[in-house]
This record gives sequence, C-alpha cells and structure tokens, in this order.
Amino acid sequence: MKVGCSLPQLGLQANRENLVHLAQRAEELGYDSVWVLERLLWPTEPKDRYPAAPDGKLPETYQVVLDPLETLTFLAALTNKVKLGTSVLVLPYHTPIELAKRIATLDVLSGGRAEVGVGIGWSRDEFEAAGTPFERRGARGDEFLHAMIALWTENPVSFKGEFYEIPESMIGPKPVQRPHPPIYVGGSGKPAHERAVKHGNGWNPSGIPSIEWLEAEIKQLRKLASAAGRRSIGVVLRAIGMVLDQSGGPKRMPTIGTLSEIREDLDRLRDIGVTEIIFSPPEIGWINTPSIEAGLGRMEQLIEISR
Repeated sequence: MKVGCSLPQLGLQANRENLVHLAQRAEELGYDSVWVLERLLWPTEPKDRYPAAPDGKLPETYQVVLDPLETLTFLAALTNKVKLGTSVLVLPYHTPIELAKRIATLDVLSGGRAEVGVGIGWSRDEFEAAGTPFERRGARGDEFLHAMIALWTENPVSFKGEFYEIPESMIGPKPVQRPHPPIYVGGSGKPAHERAVKHGNGWNPSGIPSIEWLEAEIKQLRKLASAAGRRSIGVVLRAIGMVLDQSGGPKRMPTIGTLSEIREDLDRLRDIGVTEIIFSPPEIGWINTPSIEAGLGRMEQLIEISR
C-alpha cells in the first residue's frame, strides 16, 4: 500500500515556505505522493451542508485555499520523485479543454508525476459561482471524463456531446504518462463506482465511517470492475491520521486513535484492498495556525507505522 499526505494549502498555513518545506520533507521521508484539494469559496450562508463534518459546517481554513493545479505545478519544480495528486478536482467547475491542458502541463513539467482525483461536486453555491447547472452533474461529469481522455490520447481530436463540443484540432501537450495520468473518481455508492470503472484507474473515497463499510464498498466496486472486464482497480483512500494519546474506543473512526490503533487500521485497510492511503492529519491545513512544525512531526510518525 502506497502512502501519501496532504499539503498545507489551506488557511494560515497556505504559503510558499510551508509548501516547499513539507513537500520536500515528504519526499525525504519516503512518502509516495502529496495531495491537494479544490474549494472555490466559503459561503457565509451556505445552501448545502458540508458532508464531511458532523455539524455540516465548512472548516474556517477553507476561507483561504490555494489553487490545486498551480500549487502542484509550483512544487513540481522543487521535488524529484514524489507523485503530485488532486483529491479532488470538481469537474463541473471547469471545461474539458482547459483542465486537460493544465493537467497535461503539470505532467510534462513534473516528468510524469500527476495523479488525478476527480469528483462531481456537492455545493450549490460553488456551482452557481462557476456558472454551471447543479442538475445532472453526474451525466456532465461522465461526459467530461470522456472528452478529457480523448484530449489526452488523440491527435487530431474532436468531440461532440450533450454538454461539451471540441472542433477537430491538433491539441497539445499530451501527458508524459501513457495513455494518460491515473484517474481516481471520488464519491460513494454505485454511481461513483460505475464512473470509476468506466473512466478511471480507481476509486478515491474519503471520510469513511468504518472499515466494514469500506470493505463492502470495495466488494461492490470489484464486482462492477469484473463485469466490465477489468482485471484490477485501485482504491486511493483519503484518511485522517489523527493521533490520540488514549484509545479512541470501539466506535472510533478509522485512522483516529493511538499510533498502535492506527497501525492496526492500516493492516486491515491493506487487507481489504486499499492500494494507497492519503493522510490528512489536523495539524496540516485543518488547524488554523501558521506553523507546520506539529504537522511535520505527525508526518514522521505516520510514515513510520505505515511501512
């Protein structure tokens, strides 16, 4: 199981020095990847609850979010081996031609290190700001992925769908990775699994309530993949990695607990088919402090118990 970590692109930690320090330290420690997310805005009167928080509120650190692809492209020049991933880009906020070119540029400039987590979104406020209808976002996301893959793999390329149209053109650059950078589809349930099987290299879940729940979801994913003739499909889990001094108890969420408990979780996650885990501990990005020293220490602990 590969191991990644989130970058300090949120809140008071979101600055050049912290990003460079953490990305380079992650590479030194042997992390396989570093990851960013996408948020457009922090509405003062949101239309929708934030699904990842029990109280439905967006974290205050989301008031400042560095752009994901610009952040990774910047770090591509300052790292050598670590993969550069998004978890996730919200497809309907973009157009296929614009996003395909930006990701291909990242892949070229990084020497083939882009990893692409994508989703279809949940915030009506952000859809409104992006000028994209909220309705039928699943169908729009499917067509988006079809068009983006065509842009990466064909030349000349043309596309005509319900939502997007590209006149026949020569379009470059093409990604270094062939046939294209790996795509991991976020979300949960059968529609997300079907999208991952049809268009992606794997599934990118986050915020799982239990390992048992995830195991059932992976079984459904594998069943769909087998029916589609897929021999293998990845599972890239965005987890928390919150280290406690005392046991989190029998009802604790996965990767929240003592180091010993988290180590046991990692063994179970590996056994049920998780191929990569992304740690997003509170000390990196979620606690609104300018210092990342606590986060760097947490990274060292988490990579040590992951090997």
